Amino acid sequence: MDFLIATHNMKKREELHRILSPLGISVFLDFEKGIELSDVEETGETFRENALLKARSGCKESGMPCIADDSGLVVDALDGRPGVYSARYMGESTPYSEKMAGLIKELEGVLDEKRTARFVSVAAVSFPDGREYTVEGKCEGKIGYEPKGENGFGFDPVFMVGDRSFAQLSAEEKDSISHRGNSLRALKEKLSEIL
Repeated sequence: MDFLIATHNMKKREELHRILSPLGISVFLDFEKGIELSDVEETGETFRENALLKARSGCKESGMPCIADDSGLVVDALDGRPGVYSARYMGESTPYSEKMAGLIKELEGVLDEKRTARFVSVAAVSFPDGREYTVEGKCEGKIGYEPKGENGFGFDPVFMVGDRSFAQLSAEEKDSISHRGNSLRALKEKLSEIL
């Protein structure tokens, strides 16, 4: 069965394909199917709402089952910010080196035990017959005091899991515990029940 993924990120497609291919599911980007999906404005107030907006739009435009995800960083000491605005924190075009510096500055004086945070990822799938499903994955950690590591992207260098940042983990280590890995494994389980 063919599914569309509402992203232009080839790495996300490869990861999703790896996870879903044992179910007989092939995952495609829009251009691989000769279509072009519209960019969806993420107006939702939750990760779930934004993931569904993208999945519904992709399904409607393609006529295919469509998978989309929305994810971000939730920092307890900042009342859950940046949350759904993670990519837009301090402005979309602001480099992540500046975003991380801004986040660390916002947490100045916050004690170690109060620097708790989590990455959250919600995956949604929308079917042409109207069925919709969402699953959520999380990874708990803390915000560090300085960026560490060269791997990963986004806020990974300041997100600490134990004594290492996400950017210090190998791709395999990160996949095994990450919010996205957890949500995609939950998606695989959900799809195995309904297909």
